[in-house]
Amino acid sequence: MENFSQWYHNILEEASIIDSRYPIKGMSVWLPKGFKLRKHIIEPLKKLLDKDHEEVLFPLLVPEDELAKEGIHVKGFEDEVYWVTHGGQKELNKKLAIRPTSETAMYPMFSLWVRSHIDLPMKFYQVVNTFRYETKHTRPLIRVREITTFKEAHTVHSTKEGADEQVKEAIKIYKEFFDTLAIPYLLSKRPIWDKFPGADYTMAFDTLMPDGKTLQIGTVHNLGQTFAKTFDITYETAESTHDYVYQTCYGLSDRVIASVIGIHGDEKGLRLPPQIAPNQVTIIPIIFKKGGEEVLNKCEEIKSSLESNNIRTSMDSRDIRPGKKFYEWELNGSPIRIELGPRDLEKNKAVIVRRDNLEKVEIDLESDYVSKIEEMFKEISENMKNQVWKKMNDSIISTESLDNVNELIKDEKVVSFTWCGDEECGKVIEEITEIDILGTQSENSDYCKNIDGSKCIHCGKEGKYTALMAKTY
Repeated sequence: MENFSQWYHNILEEASIIDSRYPIKGMSVWLPKGFKLRKHIIEPLKKLLDKDHEEVLFPLLVPEDELAKEGIHVKGFEDEVYWVTHGGQKELNKKLAIRPTSETAMYPMFSLWVRSHIDLPMKFYQVVNTFRYETKHTRPLIRVREITTFKEAHTVHSTKEGADEQVKEAIKIYKEFFDTLAIPYLLSKRPIWDKFPGADYTMAFDTLMPDGKTLQIGTVHNLGQTFAKTFDITYETAESTHDYVYQTCYGLSDRVIASVIGIHGDEKGLRLPPQIAPNQVTIIPIIFKKGGEEVLNKCEEIKSSLESNNIRTSMDSRDIRPGKKFYEWELNGSPIRIELGPRDLEKNKAVIVRRDNLEKVEIDLESDYVSKIEEMFKEISENMKNQVWKKMNDSIISTESLDNVNELIKDEKVVSFTWCGDEECGKVIEEITEIDILGTQSENSDYCKNIDGSKCIHCGKEGKYTALMAKTY
C-alpha cells in the first residue's frame, strides 16, 4: 500500500470505526460499526479464556502507596500515569493513579485471596480501559492515551514450573486467537532491556503492518516471585510451611483491532475474516418497477434463512443505485454480498460476490445455499490467512552484516541475524542501526536458523541466538 498511514486514518473515518475528534488528544469514540467489530473480535478471545480462567472487574483507581510498592514496575510507567488529586473541591490525602495496567490494583487483593496450595492455581482476566499519558505522536488504536480494549490475564501458581507452563499455555491461546483473526505473527523473547518492568522475562507477539513497521499485538510475562514478595502473596504448602507464589500476566489491546484493519485492508476498504465481521452477509436487492416486490420478498426469505443459522445478515434496501451500495459494502468489509434482481429471480438464482478476492459465483436458490455460504466462509478465512502469512514470510530476510540493515529495513523487511545475547552488544546494535531488536527466536521457530559456528553480527563472539530487528510503532 503506497501511503498506508493516510489510508489507515481515512478508513477509520470512512468505514465509521471511530471518531477521533473527541477533545482530548489520544482518545476516540467507538462508533456503532466499529464497536460491533470490537465486540466480535473480543468474543473468540473470551471464549478461549473462559475454558479455565475466571472473568473479573477491578476498580479503575489505584492508591499511590500501592502503586509505589513495586519500584521497578512503577519506574516503567512513572512518566505515563494520570493522577486524581481532588475529590470535588477537596484535595485528597492520598493521590489515586488511573490504572496504566492492573498489577498494583490486583495483587493486594490476591494477597487476601490466596491461602493454601489447594487454592492454586488461580487464573483471572478482565477487559477494561487503561490510561497512559502518551507523549509521543498519537495514532488511533495504535498509540493512544486511553486504551479502551485492554485484555489482561493474571495467574497465580504454587511452583515455578506451574508459571512456566502457564506462559506456554498463554502463548497457545494467543496463537489460536490470532489464527481466528487471520493475523500473522512473530513470537520473540524480548531483550532484557525491553521486558515488562518487574518480569523475569517477556514473550511478545509482533505483526508486520503494510508500511513495513512491526506492531506489538500481545505480550506474555513470567513474573516469577517479584510481585509476590512485594505484595506478600504467600500460600501454605502441603508440608504446612509458607512460600511465595509464582505469577504470570499477559495482555493485548486495541492494537489487535488496528492490525485486523491494517493487514487485511485494500484500496477498496476493509476486508474482514467472516468470524469477526459485523455483517457476514449483505443482501442487495436490485429493484426495478416491475417485479420489485417479489425481489424484496425473496431477499427477506434469504435473510431469515441465514439468520436462523446464526449468520449475521443485513439487507440494504435503500432507494439508491446498486453501484453505490456495492461500493459502501466493499468499503465496510462484508465478506459476502448477495445480489438479487428480477432476472435472477426468474431463474431462481442469485449472485454471490466474495470480498476477499471479488470473485462472483451464481448460486441456485433451490439448493442448500446456507451450507454453501458457510463453506465459503471457511475458504475466505483460509485464503486471507494464507495471503498475509505469505506476505510476512517473504518479508523476513537474513543478513550477516550490519552494513546493509538500514537498506533492508527501508525495503520493508524484518531482518534476521545472529547475536551473542549480550545486553551491551545488543544496545550498541540498536544504536548503530537506529532499529529496534524485537528479540530472540526459540529453537522451534520457523525463523530460527542454524547458528552452529556462527559469530555475532556485531562483536564477533560465539552466536547464541537468532534475533529479529525491525522498524516498530
